[in-house]
Amino acid sequence: MKGTSALLAACALIAADSSLDRAYTELRAKNYDAAIALFREGLRVEPARTGPRKDLAYTLLKTGETEQARDEFVRVMRDDPADTHVALEFAFLAYETRQPVEARHVFDRLRRAGNPTAEQAFQNIERPLADGSARWQRALAQEPNNFSGHEELAKLAALREDNELAAVHFLKAWQLKPAYRQLLVDLGRAYQGLGRAEDATAALLAASRGAEPRTAELARELLPARYPYVYEFQKALALDPANHELRRELAYLHLQMDAKADAELHFAQIVRSQPDDLLSTAQLGFLKLGRKDNAAAMPLLDRVLKGDDDDLADRVRVALKLPQTLRRRPETPRAEVTVAAKTLAMRSYEKGYLKDALKYLTIAHESDPLDFEVMLKLGWTNNILKNDGEAARWFNLARRAPDDTIAREASRAFKNIAAAHEPVSTTFWILPMFSSRWQNAFAYSQLKSEIRIASMPLLKPYFSARLLGDARGIERSHATTGNPQYLSESSTIVGVGLATVPISGVSAWFEAGTAMSYLSRRDTARVQPDFRGGLIVTRFYGAPLGASATGRFFETTNDAVFVSRFANDLLLVSQNRIGKTVHPNLQLFTSLNFTVDARREYWANFGEAGGGLRTRWTGLPSNVHFTLQVLRGAHFINRFNPRRPNYFDVRAGFWYAITR
Repeated sequence: MKGTSALLAACALIAADSSLDRAYTELRAKNYDAAIALFREGLRVEPARTGPRKDLAYTLLKTGETEQARDEFVRVMRDDPADTHVALEFAFLAYETRQPVEARHVFDRLRRAGNPTAEQAFQNIERPLADGSARWQRALAQEPNNFSGHEELAKLAALREDNELAAVHFLKAWQLKPAYRQLLVDLGRAYQGLGRAEDATAALLAASRGAEPRTAELARELLPARYPYVYEFQKALALDPANHELRRELAYLHLQMDAKADAELHFAQIVRSQPDDLLSTAQLGFLKLGRKDNAAAMPLLDRVLKGDDDDLADRVRVALKLPQTLRRRPETPRAEVTVAAKTLAMRSYEKGYLKDALKYLTIAHESDPLDFEVMLKLGWTNNILKNDGEAARWFNLARRAPDDTIAREASRAFKNIAAAHEPVSTTFWILPMFSSRWQNAFAYSQLKSEIRIASMPLLKPYFSARLLGDARGIERSHATTGNPQYLSESSTIVGVGLATVPISGVSAWFEAGTAMSYLSRRDTARVQPDFRGGLIVTRFYGAPLGASATGRFFETTNDAVFVSRFANDLLLVSQNRIGKTVHPNLQLFTSLNFTVDARREYWANFGEAGGGLRTRWTGLPSNVHFTLQVLRGAHFINRFNPRRPNYFDVRAGFWYAITR
């Protein structure tokens, strides 16, 4: 037997080496999906091999699977703690994928070992946290009962792994708003970080009962695998005395332990605070009846008999030796089946149990084939499960709904899925804008048709037509001089190009075309070749315009653009906005913009800062919004600049985009 086991193990290792060899062959051929599958196949047999796992992580990065790459790097980091480069890769990916605590912890460990990159990254995370913490502490000194102050200070402290400070302020925030049970989950995590296991269990136990499903699920994941003890229920109730479900569960636990007096005390408290809880009322009545306190038991049991729970009322009749009601239980009507299935489906959907949601939605559809809301939910559930073919079928059915809201949502979803799989997709966008600095209206737009080629999943050839122009064409102060100043390219540009599929917000493109000026210009030919290309890096965090949730947001768009017609110049443009979505249709923000170029032209080297708003209103399509900004700008280079180095500008414009 030992010889057979050794032979099987040797065969497995040979198969693993073969899989890894083929993985590297596919990697060299840039067949990344095949390489990933082979790396995983080999690592299943030899999971401790850090070299192939590291290469798997980098391959996942190439395909844009940032979170999966992060998880592979963390395994390499655990197996080989001395690999500083891997630790840095993990830390940067952890921060990018919204795991700032883990990122900060690793950067801190590496900087203490003398790594300058980790030191800079740590300070980039730490400084804003420290400044925010100090600011909220000052605010709380002025207003001690400021809920937002306690909550924000606690969150900042948790990010800094200052669990002592986090626990103090999560607890205070909870005491100010005891209905917000997510705070109990945060408090439990802080207590766990402090090693206060009993306090952590109390907070998490309270959060796991009586909270909204997602919060309760998070709390249960952090609780010990065993069932809670009585003293843990008691500590949880001391923290959350109004938790009706928690108290009832403790009362039943006392009953199972034959501690009837303790159970009766808790059932009595529930009935006082929740007189409509017929189950607790009946149980309290049974307990009083069991100890011969009929005078106190009968009013409680009579209340249950008069209630609308027939099964519970029959249990009372049995206990009182009364005749049960004679009623024929009808078959469950089809409408009730539909409602029950929809209810279970919605609960499963909200908790993230998508396969269960799909099962219940299917039952609901079979019970009522004309329920278009169910069809719409079937579409979304299949879409999240990446069953795009099924999702498209359900969206196609749901867009025929008589309810306009359902029909519009289904139509948009169907078009989005169809567009993602169409061999050709066309996008049009336009930005008409007015600038007070130039007293002029500008228009920028592009019509772009992309071609999907199955053998080139990461590249998309395209045809493009751009318009870059303005209303006046020539600046007034230069209109009659021998050297007129034009305010835009004043051209239509048609061309063909090649673009990469965006991966983690990064894409590259190159385009060759012809620029045709709609003006007779002295500085350039009417028709001339146009070659341009570049790199685009975009990021957005927070609450977008049009989302139901409000909150802070940050967006950045960074372009490196080469344009042959500007004397082969390379321009770097960075536009950044940080602000708050104060209403689903209104954002307020601060702008910080920079432009520089390789040739050091005065018109391409400036910075701007200011504030603004972005909004949309009823009657506008969802893909249209209006932006207003007030900016103060300064040129970094002023040689040959015919204007002042500093300027104010008020800009207002609409953005419209559509894809077919």
